[in-house]
Amino acid sequence: MFRKSSFLLRTLFVFYFIGLISSNQVNAQSKAAQIEDLMSLYTEYGQFNGSLLVAEDGEVIYKNGFGKANMEWDIPNTPTTKHRLGSITKQFTAMLILQLVEKGNLKLDVPITTYLPNYPKATGDKITLHHLLTHSSGIPNYTSFPKFFEETSRNPYTPNDFISLFKDMELEFVPGEKFAYSNSGYFLLGVIIEKVTGKSYEENLQEKIFQPLNMKDTGFDNHDVILKNRASGYEKRGNSYSNAPYLDMSIPYAAGSLYSTVEDLYLWDRALAENKLLSKENKDLLFAPHIKSGSGTYGYGWGTNKMANGSRDSLVVIGHGGGINGFNTLINRIPANQELVVLLNNTGRTNLGEMSRNIINILNDLPYDLPQKTLANFLMDEINKNGLENGLKSFEKQKGSKEYILRENDMNALGYQFLQAGQMNEAIAVFKLNVAEFPESSNVYDSLGEAYMETGNKELAILNYKKSIEMDPNNENGKDMLKKTQEN
Repeated sequence: MFRKSSFLLRTLFVFYFIGLISSNQVNAQSKAAQIEDLMSLYTEYGQFNGSLLVAEDGEVIYKNGFGKANMEWDIPNTPTTKHRLGSITKQFTAMLILQLVEKGNLKLDVPITTYLPNYPKATGDKITLHHLLTHSSGIPNYTSFPKFFEETSRNPYTPNDFISLFKDMELEFVPGEKFAYSNSGYFLLGVIIEKVTGKSYEENLQEKIFQPLNMKDTGFDNHDVILKNRASGYEKRGNSYSNAPYLDMSIPYAAGSLYSTVEDLYLWDRALAENKLLSKENKDLLFAPHIKSGSGTYGYGWGTNKMANGSRDSLVVIGHGGGINGFNTLINRIPANQELVVLLNNTGRTNLGEMSRNIINILNDLPYDLPQKTLANFLMDEINKNGLENGLKSFEKQKGSKEYILRENDMNALGYQFLQAGQMNEAIAVFKLNVAEFPESSNVYDSLGEAYMETGNKELAILNYKKSIEMDPNNENGKDMLKKTQEN
């Protein structure tokens, strides 16, 4: 009697377990279908062109490529396409630093002059590795320097030569006082890694992270290397695309020079979850709320935010984005559910944060929003078909429509597209619309000022540049352009 009962219970358990597996598989397939439909719509509307991977409970439930990795040859994006990561690089730099801390080669709380004795002591004695890792050093951000993208970024530098561009500058604030994103800080971390180990930043990455994790499709993106499956970078111009401006990859360095695939970044996520590269104690330092940054907190190469979901408890999302010429990237992790969303886009800026939120909502069986068409593209088509006046009227009619979304960056890009095409009236009209719709943005006034400069209207150019600088005192481009108006 006991044996029959035991056998029956075991049999029922087996069938229950099989049923549970089947139910989970169906659920995952349903979520994958929803993600497929969502991202296909983003692609149809010209808002995503890249590779995507989604994991739930630590397992991949969806991966795919959308659009073209190379538009000249019609080569599609796939999960194995290599994309430049931009600032996602910073989390790998932070990992190398903590590995060296764990081995006793570095300390987080000593001055950086301990490791860089030639760095100016007036500032270097006040800055620690912790300050560099948390963007709280006060070192000016080199990507904000005047003419950085037009001139500096196109030239090769050695790491030691490049830090001479900012090492003698005054600090913007007392180290540790506040958060201010600085690529300069992470560049310095790369130099410190090389100094302490006697090996290049690239060699350290390969030996200590990529090779142990079998991340064969990840590395430092050297421009001269023939790299199989590397995506080309493009910039979106309304409804068309152009090749992204050249950037020498010695410039982003430890702040942004890596490439990877969505599949390799999944391996990276699993290594973090399983403490493969660091002790749990030191790994947790990567994600700790060291300093407040905007609506969330910043750790070492990672930001943390809470994502409100109606009646559900807020989901803690750990992630980081990246932007580099022709590429826009995002990795978001929800450790509590072992969820992962990786989005790698190769057509410049787009709203990956919105896409990630929608995917996370799908994973958690919550309502999500379908994408909307870009109102800026609608405006461009209307102007080109029916003229400026009729285009502006159509814009006003569609502005409140649920079918379209109005974004500042989209309108700004459209204005510059008209400006570069020599359509001055159209450019000024679009920039003025952007000012009216986003009056709290410094950048919209800067762009309008540039359009007026191009048309020779110095008075209105000065007015708008002054407004832009008043709203953002760190607008170095505006200051430079204002000086030019006074010189002429």
